[in-house]
Amino acid sequence: MTSRFEKGMHVMREHLGPKADEYIQALQDVAPLFAKVNAEFAFGDLYGDENNPLDQKTRELCTLAALTVQGFSLPQLKLHIGCALRCGASKEEIVAVITQMLAYCGFPAATNAILVAKEVFAVC
Repeated sequence: MTSRFEKGMHVMREHLGPKADEYIQALQDVAPLFAKVNAEFAFGDLYGDENNPLDQKTRELCTLAALTVQGFSLPQLKLHIGCALRCGASKEEIVAVITQMLAYCGFPAATNAILVAKEVFAVC
């Protein structure tokens, strides 16, 4: 049985690719407990839940919807757009999710999200 942290890092590496270790180290440098909770809870417990009927792609698309509606989480949105792509989401699906959120967050937040997606797509 692996530890929650190891499990979370495994799932995080599947989602973030080679940036996972760099990401968690950046958090550990300033807030070790925050980094631990991020790996264990978000990726180990939530994304790593084998009993969740949603596949990883769908979970990431849900995350994109939530981050889009928040409107202020653009760095996290950028990170999770990359995760969604690595988990099998197409650019068209990502754009469709953001566009769907217009009804819930309005044009400013959705426009910011589309521009973040455009930025991520340019390097993918």
